Amino acid sequence: MSAVHPVSGNCHAASAGAYDVVVVGAGFAGMYMLHRLRGQGGSVRVYEQGGDVGGTWYWNRYPGARCDVESMQYSYSFSEELQQEWNWSERYAPQPEILKYANHVADRFDLRSDIQLNTRVDRAVFDEATRLWSVTTSDGKNVTAKYVVLATGCLSNARMPDIKGLPDFKGKVYHTGRWPHEPVDFTGLRVGVIGTGSSGIQSVPIIAEQASQLTVFQRTPNFSIPARNALLTAEEREAYRAKYPEIRRFAREEARNGIYTEMPDRGALDDGDNVRRSKYQARWERGGLTFMSVYNNLGVDKAANDTAADFVRDKIAEIVRDPETAKRLQPNNHPIGSKRICIDTDYFATFNRPNVALVDIRTNPIEEITANAVRTKAGDYEVDALVLATGFDAMTGSVAKIDIRGRDGQTLNQKWAEGPKTYLGLMSAGFPNLFIITGPGSPSVLSNMIVSIEQHVDWITGCIVYMRAHGLDTMEAKPNAEDKWVAHVNEVAQTTLYPQANSWYMGANIPGKPQIFMPYIGGVGVYRQICNDVASKGYEGFAMTAAEPAQQCAAS
Repeated sequence: MSAVHPVSGNCHAASAGAYDVVVVGAGFAGMYMLHRLRGQGGSVRVYEQGGDVGGTWYWNRYPGARCDVESMQYSYSFSEELQQEWNWSERYAPQPEILKYANHVADRFDLRSDIQLNTRVDRAVFDEATRLWSVTTSDGKNVTAKYVVLATGCLSNARMPDIKGLPDFKGKVYHTGRWPHEPVDFTGLRVGVIGTGSSGIQSVPIIAEQASQLTVFQRTPNFSIPARNALLTAEEREAYRAKYPEIRRFAREEARNGIYTEMPDRGALDDGDNVRRSKYQARWERGGLTFMSVYNNLGVDKAANDTAADFVRDKIAEIVRDPETAKRLQPNNHPIGSKRICIDTDYFATFNRPNVALVDIRTNPIEEITANAVRTKAGDYEVDALVLATGFDAMTGSVAKIDIRGRDGQTLNQKWAEGPKTYLGLMSAGFPNLFIITGPGSPSVLSNMIVSIEQHVDWITGCIVYMRAHGLDTMEAKPNAEDKWVAHVNEVAQTTLYPQANSWYMGANIPGKPQIFMPYIGGVGVYRQICNDVASKGYEGFAMTAAEPAQQCAAS
């Protein structure tokens, strides 16, 4: 797309190296942002550090990697043709298929011409005189943009653990968030997996089938529900497609998490023990994240939550034959669902295999990595390969890697030093025309990400169109609106059980990171209405300035 018909109506976009909008990231957020902005006219450039589109699904290629939202819902809704033509093969799509879908979208909507791959955005500085962003990329080039949109993803900055001796290990070291693009074969190897979050839980059963010995190093056991993954039949796909209008409407407007499912009408303690257990059993057999939707108070009432947690702990004890191992796998230090609940295929059963061992590193901590072993307080575990399933610096990590400077030279990292501050998760005061897709302070990781991505992209697009129509030049969050929103996000979180867990929702997995509850837990539907109300009131809570006459010119 050539640099003409600027979204902003400003002259700068017609010159070389000047764009109306720079988008950082070409995952599902960045691609849809590009598609929507193109529909409004204007010059857009997307920078992607990976070698292809797909974002988190480009990087996360570890064994067993899948989405934990059902395929038919973890998909774009903006194009009816796309919804109807794409055939998902499984209930939970594996990573290669999701990446194939992302590439299909890029090709079908001819997005690649405006995406520059293998290019990182290193720096973005707001110039108060020109009211433009100066963007520096890893290839040493500088471009300007009226708007910068961060589509950097919430779970895209892989966290390398700080373990003494790790660089001295002689075997291969893999991180689940930065997996090689060529196949990795663990056949006959002694493998150590450090971490039992979602990527560990998904990869352990696959690695166990290959490795001669697998040792899993667990600090915190996690609640996990069977996925019950299966091939989708043509009939199932067609039934889903026929219901898409209602499924999408419900996900946007009524669901708390953007996932279509039956809404509970009662609390866990409103049923007797037998009825309650039968309901949990039915959801366990059905599989998936909707286990937590059996009752309407599992996220807010500890006594109710205990009934669900006890059910899952009992299931672990039934599945795992060794009582000591089962006990170590049973979570006891956080309410179920207060960390992102995992879904798995035979994770707990894998610990019945003779070649699999579990090491509790809370009571037997890792002291260092030697040339060929993981050394714990109790002794050495010899390994030929290490898999680091140590997660991500979530929500803010990818943004923090960019040197972003707003008014008066303040960096976003300085502003967020005590925790991220945004208004609606979309903008941060002091950083004009800088938008964040699914940023901290929005439902984000507590939701079906594509539902939240589409909502944010649509809102940002509408906002840019509004600014052009009204001759407005800059927009930024007002500090008082931001403060009120941050207080509201935390106030709502405190009414739930979520803050009781040391989770990555709180930043607790990153040493020294301020522990503030980052996502908005009020629900996708509620949040959408708040955003719509703000826009309908002329973007209440945002400060907007008119373009100066000297900066204006005809867009035609």
